[in-house]
Amino acid sequence: MVTATNPVQFGVFLSPQSIDIGRLREQVQTAETAGMDYVSIQDHPYVPVFLDTFALIGTLIGETERLRFMPNVANLPLRPPAMLAKTSATLDLLSGGRFELGLGGGYNWPGIVGMGGPHLTPGQVVTAVDEAISVLRALWTPGHKINLQGKQYAVEAETGPAPAHDIGIWLGAMGPRMLDLLGRRANAWIAPMGTGYETKPAAQNRIDTAATAAGRRPTEIRRVIQLVGSVTDRAITTERPRTGPGNQPIRTTPEYWARIIAEFVHQERFDTVNFILEHDSIEQITRFATEVVPAARAAIAQGAGDHGTRH
Repeated sequence: MVTATNPVQFGVFLSPQSIDIGRLREQVQTAETAGMDYVSIQDHPYVPVFLDTFALIGTLIGETERLRFMPNVANLPLRPPAMLAKTSATLDLLSGGRFELGLGGGYNWPGIVGMGGPHLTPGQVVTAVDEAISVLRALWTPGHKINLQGKQYAVEAETGPAPAHDIGIWLGAMGPRMLDLLGRRANAWIAPMGTGYETKPAAQNRIDTAATAAGRRPTEIRRVIQLVGSVTDRAITTERPRTGPGNQPIRTTPEYWARIIAEFVHQERFDTVNFILEHDSIEQITRFATEVVPAARAAIAQGAGDHGTRH
């Protein structure tokens, strides 16, 4: 087993709702003030009530000083990689290096096709993401002219601008070929909520194997666990989920949250926690940031996760 060595980070996952933009801004300001590391925002352009994720991130970057932002995950079929490279580099420059690129190959094909995008087969999705990574990284290295003629993307352009920092490409991936690609080329794995908890250890191992075969250290790749739930005063959930859907809610006290997170870090090798609000609540962001995160950091430092109950 490869041991996680990256500093543990905590983020909050938000929806780009247009219904109450003021509340969305308040959620982000709460995350900033309370000390969260980043905010990730889902990207589903075909949802009528959703704002454009990248325009929203650009606005929120200008209203914050410390938080990092990422789409979770950018809809590649509707965002061609050359323009995605330009937009990402721009956001990173405007924020002084506070942008990371969460990237996905597409899922809701009726919605994507309805907005003029292609309908790709699973194999074409892997090819598209692979080629997109090449385009993105080439265009982020200024001073060259590239001519990349792929099966899904053909790009002939001068490169630049360079982002403010090396933008990480964080892939939402679940199939074997995509996990192999991730291990070879990406910077982080965003474990999808749609996959069962019991599938995650094998996925971790597959990423490690692909990374090692490509001459990379598996610890270079961040691993993001997405946890849906609520911070409560009474412990309903007392153990971390090991089987069943990845979106099952965890409803428990800060103490149990800390223990559960420490187990995910020590036993499952996740180094990034994405908190997904079960109920839209400013109070929940505050409680998670100010009560759960410090307790989780202490439990991780003490190795508490190594002593969790096993079944």
